[in-house]
Amino acid sequence: MMPWEELERQCRACTRCGLCETRHQVVFGIGKRDASILFVGEGPGEQEDLKGEPFVGPAGKLLDDMLSIIDLNRENCYITNIVKCRPPGNRDPLETEQNACIGFLRNQTALIRPKILVCLGRIAAKRLIRQDYRISSEHGQWEERGGIWMTAIYHPSALLRDVSKRPETFDDLLAIREKICSLHILP
Repeated sequence: MMPWEELERQCRACTRCGLCETRHQVVFGIGKRDASILFVGEGPGEQEDLKGEPFVGPAGKLLDDMLSIIDLNRENCYITNIVKCRPPGNRDPLETEQNACIGFLRNQTALIRPKILVCLGRIAAKRLIRQDYRISSEHGQWEERGGIWMTAIYHPSALLRDVSKRPETFDDLLAIREKICSLHILP
């Protein structure tokens, strides 16, 4: 396991896939580096690529609102993505791109040692929970693996496009808060 500074240095210098050719900035992650709760999205969008921070555009504002519902914020959890560079046109990251970046996420997870991992959207859920994960029918359900409780909720961008999914996401957020309480986690 690489220490934080070396991991971030290597990630910022990464040229393992073609995403490095079009990025403005590597979006490594943000938050408390020993957080009990880790949120993982799929990859940075345009605003994230320009600022170098995950979830800063409209989806980021919505994520901040979602976190506040369960007494979390960017200072008491950790937020990152499967891939650390923006896929062109905000397309889904290709499997080869995910494979090139997954070591960084694994190392981040090992350093953080979260008790809860929340996948933001289907791409993260398929990569981290199960390849056949179906976000539409399995969101909010819990699986425990290696001492980490994992769940997935709709990606904030999906909630901006389809507001009809917000009530079930609210229920998923309450379930996350309940899991935090049951595990006696202090954010």
